[in-house]
Amino acid sequence: MIRVLLCADDTDSIDSAWGTGELVYSISETMEKRGWGKSYGVTRHQLLIHPDVPYTSHNSSMCFAADLNESDLNALTSYAIEYLFKESAPGSDPGLCIAVPDRLKQPDLLIAFGRKAKDVVVTMQEAYSLARQLGVHLSEHGGTGQGVIGALAGVGLRLSGNDGRLRGRLELISKNGIADVSSILAQTNIAQVQSQDGVLLADDELVMLGDKVKPIMMDGKFVLLVAPISAGGAGGAKWQTLTKQQLKKY
Repeated sequence: MIRVLLCADDTDSIDSAWGTGELVYSISETMEKRGWGKSYGVTRHQLLIHPDVPYTSHNSSMCFAADLNESDLNALTSYAIEYLFKESAPGSDPGLCIAVPDRLKQPDLLIAFGRKAKDVVVTMQEAYSLARQLGVHLSEHGGTGQGVIGALAGVGLRLSGNDGRLRGRLELISKNGIADVSSILAQTNIAQVQSQDGVLLADDELVMLGDKVKPIMMDGKFVLLVAPISAGGAGGAKWQTLTKQQLKKY
């Protein structure tokens, strides 16, 4: 088995009924159904918002990590290319990146590119040049192909282990919207629950679950961040999951 990172960007349009996250998730589902490998969640990676950067709504790319049968890497690549050609929205500028981290001689360069794309305008030429240098798959599949920038950046950010949040939301079994930490961990692939300033919660501590239970990526693990309930919560909960607004910074 090999670890693979697959990321796509700019596959949708303002009128699309679905976004890039749905397409990337669908690719990961097909990979699992065909027995090629196992996915470890799709993450959203926020990139630079700037007048010189074309994007549909929020300029974010979507990436998943997977343990893949090495013999199926070409099959996954071919399927992802075919799927983006077929399903990307008219007028979109899709880009695809697939990397095998263990084959990267200079992974720090890829991580640095991802971080750069969050802060300054980068070009397609820069993206292709780095992809050739590192030997990662980078391809465009319609329109201007501008999505290759976000696709490469998303792989770098996922590789860093300290960027992005899980796509979608987690549906947890709870009692009146409250669950203890041990129950949260048992139902998900979340590694730990902690406060925004790094305090780890004990297994028996209670958390009030908000509308969006969404872990972020920290130190290569999914972590659920919580905030204290200042006035004391219902059912004895002293913590609550972050609001949509609080999650935006991640």
